[in-house]
Amino acid sequence: MALATSAYGVSFGALAVASGLDVWQTCVLSLVMFTGGSQFAFVGVIGAGGLAAIPAAIASAALLGVRNIAYGLRMSPLILGGPLSRVLAPHFTIDESVAVALAQPTPRARTVGFWVTGVGIYLGWNLSTLAGALLGDVLGDPRAYGLDAAAAAAFLALLWPRLRALQPIVVGVAAAVVAVVLTPVLMPGVPVLIAGLVAIIVGWINWPRGPGEDPAAVPTPEPDDVPEREGLP
Repeated sequence: MALATSAYGVSFGALAVASGLDVWQTCVLSLVMFTGGSQFAFVGVIGAGGLAAIPAAIASAALLGVRNIAYGLRMSPLILGGPLSRVLAPHFTIDESVAVALAQPTPRARTVGFWVTGVGIYLGWNLSTLAGALLGDVLGDPRAYGLDAAAAAAFLALLWPRLRALQPIVVGVAAAVVAVVLTPVLMPGVPVLIAGLVAIIVGWINWPRGPGEDPAAVPTPEPDDVPEREGLP
């Protein structure tokens, strides 16, 4: 996952420099912003409108980054560690780190999955951003190498294990349709947020339920799923 996602950073680096940013500005974006969708939205708007479009670029990037708030709310009770972990974790809370963490069966594995994925992608993404920014003219169009497909393939790999029941399939298909329909007519970031409402609506009405699924049933955690508390047996 880290390798596939990091590879796409080459494309961002090349695109950012082609949009008028310096190499150092491109690298700062990856170091500080570190959320691929927001970064591409930012440089895409600047590339189309120049410096005058900076306010619109910031708005688009911010809208796409709003989804990370939902990730943070979901991950906050699951990430083990002390105050330092709480300070650093938000910066590595991205699509991939959250998905990998939630796929793990135990609290310890979730924490390890989160940090390994988040830090691994952060290092790889920044290195590949630098490479793309420095070698953009030499590489030519990054799409010629299929790098634009790497992100889509990584997201599909994250989504596929979740499609084990009827309800997640309905959420995935409906959200995809909403995003595809709205993307050409709304500013970047808005279609993603609206598509996210699909999951909230489906979860609220709990439809459609698969055979034997009880909406009132609350799964009992396995012993390994209960976080260890210091001083308790």
